[in-house]
Amino acid sequence: MIESKISGLALDVTTNSPVVTITPSDSEKILPIWIGHYEAWAISMEISGIVSKRPLTHDLLLSVVRSMKGQIDRVEIVDLKEQTFYAVISINLNGEMLKIDARPSDSLALALKAKAPIFVNEKLFNLKKEQMEQSGLPDQESLRDRLRKIDPEDFGHYKL
Repeated sequence: MIESKISGLALDVTTNSPVVTITPSDSEKILPIWIGHYEAWAISMEISGIVSKRPLTHDLLLSVVRSMKGQIDRVEIVDLKEQTFYAVISINLNGEMLKIDARPSDSLALALKAKAPIFVNEKLFNLKKEQMEQSGLPDQESLRDRLRKIDPEDFGHYKL
């Protein structure tokens, strides 16, 4: 697992879908994950420091974990199968580590809210071109071209 960070959030004009980009803390590699509009909105609010008047779903989940005396230990993006990314939320509950299956978009929003570290399976940053194509993802060069078409002003300023 490689400690990583959210490096951008924008709207992919090719698919009209939000895309969050994740990079290792010490590398220029990039992992794009296309996500839903609601999750992009939640991530954007957290990145921008905007607080909702009422708890959103990710606020609620964090509140439930904390009220049970738990702590979000980390979030891991662990796999890519059939065009779907998989993630795990690690919760420390009374000294026991719980591993909860989750969507990466929800996991990332929760990690930002809990200020928990984000880790990515190293193999996801090293997918070969054929593996990317089989999974419906653009290869690194195509991805860079697609990301170049996104207005840089959109990164970190995603809005609905």
